[in-house]
Amino acid sequence: MGADAVRVDWSPLRTELSRTRAEGLTLPIWWRDDDATEPTPALDRLLNMTADLNLPVHIAVIPKAATPALAEIAAATPLMVPVVHGWAHENLAPAGQKRAEFGHPDAGAEAKTKAALARMRALFGSDMLAMFVPPWNRVDATVTSGLAAQGYVALSTFTPRRFKCSAGLVQINTHIDPIAWRAGGGLLAPEELIAKTVTLLQDRREGRADCTEPLGFLSHHLVHDEAIWDFSRAFLTELLEGGANPSHFLGEPLDLP
Repeated sequence: MGADAVRVDWSPLRTELSRTRAEGLTLPIWWRDDDATEPTPALDRLLNMTADLNLPVHIAVIPKAATPALAEIAAATPLMVPVVHGWAHENLAPAGQKRAEFGHPDAGAEAKTKAALARMRALFGSDMLAMFVPPWNRVDATVTSGLAAQGYVALSTFTPRRFKCSAGLVQINTHIDPIAWRAGGGLLAPEELIAKTVTLLQDRREGRADCTEPLGFLSHHLVHDEAIWDFSRAFLTELLEGGANPSHFLGEPLDLP
């Protein structure tokens, strides 16, 4: 069942967006989508949506598995910005710990992050952004401490950032994920997603969170069902119609330290 078949009450979000505008605050937003390696019908649908919305989508590409055909699509799609999604998206977490590829100290991590950036530059050239997106949004400080020296300029995980810049990297996180991962997939309850967004916006407006960080929407096009597709389009439309400003980091200064 698509989200259009479910009655969604957008009024709490619309009210909060109205308050943001009334206080003269801006709301930068950005969109990150994870796990691309090659052209697929789902990717085509995602890029059609980004064109319809005129909202850039920053595609977290798995470097080890990425194909030249994906690079051809990026070259022809100005609103698609490839970023670096780990190396192989392989779970290397110690037994009993949450899944991660770079979430713990690892002597081999530096070689992988270097190889990832080199592979992405070889495939995508100037069409890509040197942003490191660790699989499962988990990364150890021993990994991030060396990324800037390798040529990375930004880091993206999940939840509001604590620092704008750290270890020579600008942190630009995501905040809203519509997928019910703990339930095995599908769309989270729309009212839960809307309530979370309202809280995030209130925290920004009232000074409890960094209001300069673009509010990030996180999607995973390969596992979307109809309800997730429909909600994602409607949610992003509500933000844009409510005064949000799209962020396209290839064309914007990142305020590097």
